[in-house]
Parts: sequence; structure tokens; C-alpha cells
Amino acid sequence: MELYTVNTGFFKLDGGAMFGVVPKVIWSRSHPADENNLCNWAMRSLLAVDGNRVVLIDNGIGDKQDAKFFSFYYLHGDDSLQESLHSLGVNFHQVTDNFLTHLHFDHCGGGIRYGSHGQYEASFPRATYWSNSDHWQWATAPNPREKASFLTENILPMQDLGQLKFLDLGQKSLFPGFDFITVDGHTDKQMLPKIQYKGKTVVFVADLIPSVGHIPLPYVMGYDTRPLITMSEKEAFLEEAAREGYVLFLEHDPIHECCTVKKTDRGVRLDQTFRLDEL
Repeated sequence: MELYTVNTGFFKLDGGAMFGVVPKVIWSRSHPADENNLCNWAMRSLLAVDGNRVVLIDNGIGDKQDAKFFSFYYLHGDDSLQESLHSLGVNFHQVTDNFLTHLHFDHCGGGIRYGSHGQYEASFPRATYWSNSDHWQWATAPNPREKASFLTENILPMQDLGQLKFLDLGQKSLFPGFDFITVDGHTDKQMLPKIQYKGKTVVFVADLIPSVGHIPLPYVMGYDTRPLITMSEKEAFLEEAAREGYVLFLEHDPIHECCTVKKTDRGVRLDQTFRLDEL
């Protein structure tokens, strides 16, 4: 199997929302905010190529929303999903699987686009879009707290076009060497890929650990629906990651693609940061 970083662009989110109860005077040391209290964040996907399977994990925010929507998120940078895949010699038709960690708009918006006649169509016409039945129910009948993050135009066309399938949460595997774990603190049944690569275990940590700044346990996003569960899940995962030497692939960190963690007398902390292609 080969793994490749796919950069889909940057956007901005409120720093207080991203760090919850942690005071700005602390989090702004590593994530400086602009005059509107907004911090810069990546939308970084991962491509896994295994034989005839070309698996894209998440797909960014897409471009089909209106100008008002995008004015809230300040998309910027030169990267895009299409151009990043093209730089790897991959086009949308070659993607066989789109694994979706969860269905918030910044993780799945690029999977559906407008067709030439204004209809919705799959960005990856030959791909299976993978979610799970529990999270699908959560996303299609959303609670008021998350409703603005679950956009029907990103979600329902996957099913309407016949390309949606659900993964077995008992088996928790897409194929040998590509497993996943589930966590419930950020949103119900978020799936985190756990991939065997070059003798390492690479975990796509999505919104359990959005950046290296979120490794300390109290650093939990205000977006999380169950923050105390996030802390418990993060503590257990980081203990395992430090013990087993996992490589954490970071979806939202604006600078760092990957990191490892280590045990210290203050708990699990950041060890090393590096690019995926340095493995």
C-alpha cells in the first residue's frame, strides 16, 4: 500500500470554538488569531493506493455552496482537491472508494458537486462512498447543535445516486491493512482509519485530534457534542499511540502533516512532527 497527502485548501474557524474552555492567552501562542478571532486550519485528506483500490479519506469542503456560506469560512490557499489529486497522477474517475470519517461539511463537501445542468452529481463517479448506519442516522436527522454542519446537499445525493454503503461497525475494516476505530465525543460514530504502512500504524485522527495543539486532554473543541467523552476517548487513544508508536495523520493542523506522541510526567505530549513522505 502507498499513502499520499492530499491538500484540499485552508479555511478559518473561530479560535475559541476550536479550543473550547482553554483561554485564548494560552492557545494563541501556537495558533495566533486574526482581528476577528479566526485561526487558520488545513483540510488535509489522505490517499491510500492498494493494488486496484484507490481510497480517498475525506474530501474537504467542496465549492458548491453560495458566496454567503463561504464568507464565513474564508477559504484560501492554492491547493484544491482536484489539483492535489492531479499532481499525484490521479483523476476523479480513478477513485474507487471515498472513506468518510464523518459527514460535517468540511470533511465531505467535496464528494458531491453540481453537474453541467445544475443537478447534483458524484465527484467520484465510480467510487463507493463509505459511512456507517449509526452516523448516517445522526447526520440525516441532526440535533440542533450540529444541524448547520450536516448539509443535505453534501449527504443525501450519495444515497440518491446509489453510491453509498455502510461499513460494519463490528468488523471495523475496509480491507486487510485498512481498519478503523470509532469515537463518539465529537459526533456519533466518527470513524478513524488505522492503516498499516511501512511497518508503522498510521491513524487518520480527523476531529479527535485536529492539530498538535489539541493533544493535551483539556484542549477539546467547542464543536464537540460530548466533550467529556472526547477527553476519555482521547486519553485512551493517546496512551495507546504513545505505547505502540502510532503515526498520527493530522487533518486540520495548518503546519504539521504527521506527528508521534510520548509519555511524560505531565501525561502524553507531542514527540516529533514530520511530513508523511518522510516515513
